[in-house]
Amino acid sequence: MVGYISAIVTAISMATFFGIVWWACSRGRQGANRESAMLPFALPDEFGQAQQDGANRS
Repeated sequence: MVGYISAIVTAISMATFFGIVWWACSRGRQGANRESAMLPFALPDEFGQAQQDGANRS
């Protein structure tokens, strides 16, 4: 009996996983995915140019 319950829960979990993957890769999400992919590049730099070049290191 426990084996059947385990198999059912596994099948439901797999269906949920594949449903989420299908939704995330669907055509309707392409614009949002593209926008989200560019978010790390939209952040301001943490240090100025002089600190990036190593001029002010202690």
